[in-house]
Formats: sequence, C-alpha cells, structure tokens
Amino acid sequence: MWRDAKKIVFEAFLFAVGFSALGIVVNLVRSDGILLVPKEPIEIFVPCKEVSGEVKALDPSDWLVFSEETFLIDAREKEAYKEWHISTAKNIPFDYLEGVDDAQVREIVRSSKKFVVVYGDGQDPDSGEQLAKELAGKGIRNVHFVKGGAKALRFRQ
Repeated sequence: MWRDAKKIVFEAFLFAVGFSALGIVVNLVRSDGILLVPKEPIEIFVPCKEVSGEVKALDPSDWLVFSEETFLIDAREKEAYKEWHISTAKNIPFDYLEGVDDAQVREIVRSSKKFVVVYGDGQDPDSGEQLAKELAGKGIRNVHFVKGGAKALRFRQ
C-alpha cells in the first residue's frame, strides 16, 4: 500500500513537471506569450471599466419627476422601496458589482416614455445617479437623476 502511494506521488510529480515544461515551451514559441519575469510591476488592482453616460441632475421639485412622459425608477433596495416609494416608480435596485439586466433596459426602451428619471438613496455616491449613468451608458437617452434621492422626494410630498 505504501509502495502504491509513492508511485502515485511520483507519477503526479512527473506529470506536473512535464506539463509545466510543455507550457513554458509553448509560451516561448508564441509571439504574444506571457513574460516569465515581468519587465515592470504588474498592476493587481485595476478598476472595472465604467460604462457610464452623461446624465442631468434634477431638483426634487422638477416637473419631470412627476410627468406622465417620464419612466420613473427607484434605484434603492427592495426593502426601502417597500417602505416608501412614489406610486409610479418601478424598482430597479442598483448593484455596484452587477450591471443592469438587459431585460430591464428593454422594458425602459419599450415604454416609449420621453424621459427617464432615477432616484436613489441620496447618499454619496448616490445609487440613483449611478444607475442613471449606467442606463445612459447603455444607450438610453434623456436620463436624469434626482439630487438628494428618495429622502428629498419624501420630504417634498
């Protein structure tokens, strides 16, 4: 039994050395191979590419917020949305790590509304502003966000 274990470890070692050598040879032959020793320090923290468009900030009392021509979006978490929201607002929670679902983008486009207004948590950074920028970056036009977010809108009503 001990002899079998030694044989397995030895064969695993041979496979590891053999495939490592093969990988190094293939890498050296390729014109765009990976450097074995980097010439300069490698960046290990690289921020994600931002898909961000231009958006306009709106005052909470702006007529666009409550217009029938506006697709109104609440970018806060579902719990905050359930606690309070404007009755015509659709909840699309903004996630800083995941992008907006394409189905939600298509729904906004299909609505044929002239404007998109997003309100968020009003913090810094504001989830509403971030979602608005992402939507604008995906090609939606006339996107705005409410300065101060839901807090500012709630006190206005």
